[in-house]
Amino acid sequence: MTESPRRAPVARVGATPAGRLRLRRELAAAAVDLFVANGYEATTVDEIAAAAGVGRRTFFRYFDTKDDVLFANHDEIVAEMNEYFDAASPTREPVEVACGAVALVLDSYAAELDVSLKRFTLTRTVPALRDKEVATVDRYQRVLARYLQARFEDRGDDVASLRAAVAAAAIAAANNHVLRRWLRSGGEDDIKASAAEAFALVVDAFRSGAAVAGDGEKTVVAVMTTATPLQEVIAQVSAALKTER
Repeated sequence: MTESPRRAPVARVGATPAGRLRLRRELAAAAVDLFVANGYEATTVDEIAAAAGVGRRTFFRYFDTKDDVLFANHDEIVAEMNEYFDAASPTREPVEVACGAVALVLDSYAAELDVSLKRFTLTRTVPALRDKEVATVDRYQRVLARYLQARFEDRGDDVASLRAAVAAAAIAAANNHVLRRWLRSGGEDDIKASAAEAFALVVDAFRSGAAVAGDGEKTVVAVMTTATPLQEVIAQVSAALKTER
């Protein structure tokens, strides 16, 4: 069995917020290396903790299970998304703001290319990690939907919840499309350019159908999963909006 190189000890780093964040990332990086080298099932929590230079009890202060460690920055990204919403001007197009917030997910992947590529490989081959990834994407989508619903309600949309859910699903699909293409390219694809193109399509599609209650227009619903290809998402939404005009 191949062992991952032991990382420098990070004991006592968790005494500060910055230190705790660093420790979470150290544990995540150690786990990814061990999962790739030895296999997910064969890797133990004790081995992950030792590779990060901490003890088992320290590991469980940060994560409930070993599959949680692979998405160590999940809560951090959600917090950053909410901060982005709070700072956004109320005059901006809501879907545009939501796209800007979910782009933070792409930024986090791009900032840790090696970990992102290894995690991509693992989630393709380990069902438990794939399930965890799906749950993570679902939470991002719910965060987007909450923001959008509040904004749509503010402007008097009587189907704000429905419109927000559909828009959030389209944004999540666009994000997943860009992320998967970037990962399959080994990080060579221009992730920012791809994101700008994908999110522009979503913003344009929903801006064209952003009428509020009382303007004589109907509400349309497109049902699809976050795994639906981006072009299909845009095609369905655009076609439905055009039909109802």
